[in-house]
Amino acid sequence: MMALFFATHGAVLPRHINQPRRRNAKMTRGLISFAMLLGALLLATTSHARDTTLMLSIEEAMNSPAAREQLDPNIRFYFADAPHGEVITQHGNFVTNKKTNAFNKSDEAACQWVMLSALISLQDRVKAEGGNAVINIESYYKRQSMASRSEYECHAGAIMAGVALRGDVVTLNGAE
Repeated sequence: MMALFFATHGAVLPRHINQPRRRNAKMTRGLISFAMLLGALLLATTSHARDTTLMLSIEEAMNSPAAREQLDPNIRFYFADAPHGEVITQHGNFVTNKKTNAFNKSDEAACQWVMLSALISLQDRVKAEGGNAVINIESYYKRQSMASRSEYECHAGAIMAGVALRGDVVTLNGAE
């Protein structure tokens, strides 16, 4: 507005007002080029992302030294249709979906770690609800049920591994 006033009244404008902003235009073009390059790199890396499905032993995961140290022996976990004591109280069906950093770890080690994290999450829910067990536990990755007494489903990629579990938190009459 001020530049228009001076231009119509014959005033000489300061040099920076008369000249177009070339430096900003160059910077904008550079930022656009950088953004396009970054976008292309992201598309290229995501199109080749690894998502390996692994079926691993529940027993091995639950008997690992870390699991024996962190899982409460007073809380029981029953997978699929494994027999259990009489249900006194149903506290609800709960889902846990855990991820862990898999970088520089074997798929099995990352999956075992994230399985323990999922079990601890269920254990915390049992304590919060006042129960003593989780029954009917099944893998529930991407909301797809996979029930097994002996195996859990883990998905491992180049940098992440994930386990999702779903089960019923209950109070059992004499957990077996």
